[in-house]
Amino acid sequence: MYKRFRKQVDGIISARGESKGSSSGLEHVPAFEPQRHIRLLTFNIQVGISTSSYRHYLTRSWQHFLPHRNRIQNLDRIATLLRNYDVIALQECDGGSLRSGYINQVQYLAEAAGIPYWHQQLNRNLGQIAQHSNGLLSRFRPLDVKEYKLPGRVPGRGAIVARYGTKEDPLVLVIMHLSLSKSAQQRQLGFISELISKYRHVVLMGDMNAHAEQLLTQTPLKETDLVPLPDTAHSFPSWRPEKALDHILVSPSLEIRNSGVVSYPMSDHLPIAMDIALPDGYLEKF
Repeated sequence: MYKRFRKQVDGIISARGESKGSSSGLEHVPAFEPQRHIRLLTFNIQVGISTSSYRHYLTRSWQHFLPHRNRIQNLDRIATLLRNYDVIALQECDGGSLRSGYINQVQYLAEAAGIPYWHQQLNRNLGQIAQHSNGLLSRFRPLDVKEYKLPGRVPGRGAIVARYGTKEDPLVLVIMHLSLSKSAQQRQLGFISELISKYRHVVLMGDMNAHAEQLLTQTPLKETDLVPLPDTAHSFPSWRPEKALDHILVSPSLEIRNSGVVSYPMSDHLPIAMDIALPDGYLEKF
């Protein structure tokens, strides 16, 4: 009994360290090809909990700590949606703890959706209690994937940066889940802005816990020329969307062909989708 308790405590303490996630590896992932369009999706999956009312935050709160028989069924439904996209950003995933039945949800969704590459970023390691994570799913082989811990008074937020195409002029995708605190968001977006400052073709994806107007006029992102979705792209709460908290922001070099909220209420957030075209002349580099 003591050893089991000690292991749980050690897992919680390890959250203060540089905990790493895991990846599928790149051996069997198709190379990035000169395709004209790339289908993007960002989705906060709330660790596979189906929420359709404010009261569920109370009545289903135990599912954030304990397993539930419907969780796998919910993940399978989410995987059905993910099959339609090329690159997917996931937030609020579990990397394999008691509540998820010790299943790495990023890996599970990739395999269930038939997507060859996945990368799980472990941001808050609570041992067997919870493995708070972000996730990247991709049909293309990235040049590289890096993890970053985002600054904040309370640790546990992170970003995944994946680069595609050519090293000289890559397509850069950044997946993030920002804090609720506005002051923390300022620091986090200052960090992100510095990361992307030298690139021409950038996509920011994730749950940013703020509206696009605020992000692009009142944070360090105002120094960028990123293009948002319309203000009407409300994604939260999923049962009565009133707030635009989830975003895909892109450089003007990337043409937006289609974009919008996907009506797929499997979480307390709705997913956001975008179809982008690579810039003129970019395909000639391959």
